[in-house]
Amino acid sequence: MPQPPKPQINHLLAALPHEVHARLTPNLELVALPLGKVLYESGDTMRHVYFPIDCIVSLLYVMENGASAEISVVGREGIIGIALFMGGESTPSRAIIQSGGYAYRLLAHKFKEEFNRHSEMLMLLLRYTQSLITQMAQTAVCNRHHSIDQQLCRWLLLSLDRLPTNRLTMTQELIANMLGVRREGVTEAAGKLQKLGVIEYSRGQITVLDRAQLEHLSCECYAVVKKETDRLMPSPLTPAASLRPALRPGVVRLPPCVQ
Repeated sequence: MPQPPKPQINHLLAALPHEVHARLTPNLELVALPLGKVLYESGDTMRHVYFPIDCIVSLLYVMENGASAEISVVGREGIIGIALFMGGESTPSRAIIQSGGYAYRLLAHKFKEEFNRHSEMLMLLLRYTQSLITQMAQTAVCNRHHSIDQQLCRWLLLSLDRLPTNRLTMTQELIANMLGVRREGVTEAAGKLQKLGVIEYSRGQITVLDRAQLEHLSCECYAVVKKETDRLMPSPLTPAASLRPALRPGVVRLPPCVQ
């Protein structure tokens, strides 16, 4: 039997202080998340948080007419369920599996207990939230001002950063739904990349052959998100304590989130 993946593959779990990790580990549950599975719908009360291991989760906003657009992607660098520690308990977005794989999930009350207990975990998650907000804001700007070709390059690069391989399992129809554009536009953009030798596309499999060229063809939005994420978040082996700023007289600690 193959060994289950280690929780530390997720960058946030890897960065937690040892005592926090020791308390959380017995409560972590490894779950399989197939492509297309919905983790929660708009307005649902969150009962778990998810730490992706080798899957990608898309956060989507869905309109009344059924049209949708992706606002951010989350993979092994992050967590699904920030509304729990931001005090909202639910969110108007939908979370759907964009690339299937595994994640560790944790009951909401166990997560909040630890969040309220440990200041280093609080700081780590607030920094992650800031990086996620940056991604959401840049996605909105990109969708408004840049071409479908550039949007597709940005989307592929963000997805690659969250996967252990250079191959994505994704149909053009699903990509179009993520970007909020027509499928024909994605087909044309993907065809251009394939002719340039940047990607290879076949039967729902996209393999990136030339990442450097993909970055060159992308708009500045990918670089902005990447730079801010690298600035705010630790590498998988960096302890969360290194992110904690020194307290100075007159500086007030953030209070724990409301239960």
